Amino acid sequence: MNFDYTDEQEAFRREIREWYEENLPDGWIEGDRDLPDDEDEREQFLREWQRKLHEGGWAAIHWPEEYGGRDASLMQQLIYQQEKARVNPPPERSEIGVDLVGPAIEGFGTEEQKERFLPKILNGEELWCIGYSEPDVGSDLASLQCKAVDEGDQFRINGQKIWTTHAHKADWCYMFTRTDNSGPKHHGITALIVDMDQEGVTTERIRQITDEREFNQVYFDDATTPKENVLNEVDEGWEVAMRQLSFERISLSQSLDLERRFDELVEFCKNETRGGTPLVEDPHVREKLAEFDTRIQAAKLTYFRNVSKQMNGDLGAEASFGKLYDSEVAADLHRFRVKLGGPKAALWGDDSPNGAAKDSLANISIRIGGGTSDIQRNIIGERVLGLPKGDQE
Repeated sequence: MNFDYTDEQEAFRREIREWYEENLPDGWIEGDRDLPDDEDEREQFLREWQRKLHEGGWAAIHWPEEYGGRDASLMQQLIYQQEKARVNPPPERSEIGVDLVGPAIEGFGTEEQKERFLPKILNGEELWCIGYSEPDVGSDLASLQCKAVDEGDQFRINGQKIWTTHAHKADWCYMFTRTDNSGPKHHGITALIVDMDQEGVTTERIRQITDEREFNQVYFDDATTPKENVLNEVDEGWEVAMRQLSFERISLSQSLDLERRFDELVEFCKNETRGGTPLVEDPHVREKLAEFDTRIQAAKLTYFRNVSKQMNGDLGAEASFGKLYDSEVAADLHRFRVKLGGPKAALWGDDSPNGAAKDSLANISIRIGGGTSDIQRNIIGERVLGLPKGDQE
């Protein structure tokens, strides 16, 4: 395998770096990365950052040029992700729309849907949430029960979604509903675009273990959406869901971010002492750091392999390899960070060494979002390795 970059690709990397140097908030690259504590001020900060990304042409480089992107090659997208991991920029306000909803609309939507929704996703004017999980369904998306009844020119929606990120401030929900119960459970699912600002849609924020409240329960009580807001065909939403989940599992890859976190951990071990000796000189710590370095390099190579498969147009269930492996490595790395922090690791906020406590708790969601680790193992076993299902002889 050739891991060298061409002169053109390195020029693209320099372009990204120069833009970040000119546009990131003062002190950001040096490590001063505090976001406003006030929720309204934070929202305004993120709106401004999304505007800068859009105006600079960096909001969605993987989108086609006709929809405001750059038609970036997969190698350019890889380089962009590497540079993002390096500087750890502010969160993107339209991340869900840009990374997940936009590609689904671009791939399955009508021209009218593309013209209506894509520009406002890109500039951050409209925010999106995704309606997948339901209280009694867990990770088995095909068992969803939120119903959408055909009323001729519209669908009437009743049911509940849960763990819906940013639903409390989203303008639109890209959701999956049950429109037919007569056949196999994978059939009869329809992808709908639903206006969140209507009577019949209620959100209830969920306080998370990290003390944040970005997740929501969403209740649909006779909410409606017109027929023109069907994505793909009625009862054929499973194809849309599977394509979108492959995007999500790739976007949830942590291999590049893991390198940055590992480097931060090494620096912590160099500066933190136990009994007057730097942690990095402890043989057990050195052994664990070497182990994590090896595992993270394996994660990165798995990510590169998935990029190669995407370039050949044949990435499918293999996306679960990277998602699963990254999640497990990240979980072990965070546990080790907490262990190294000693008693102070139980402290919250700025008092916690290297933010170990909050990061460790936040990382739990990575093993759930986009399909739990157990779901990923089932996908790999059945669709990649061809193993029989557990209920088969």
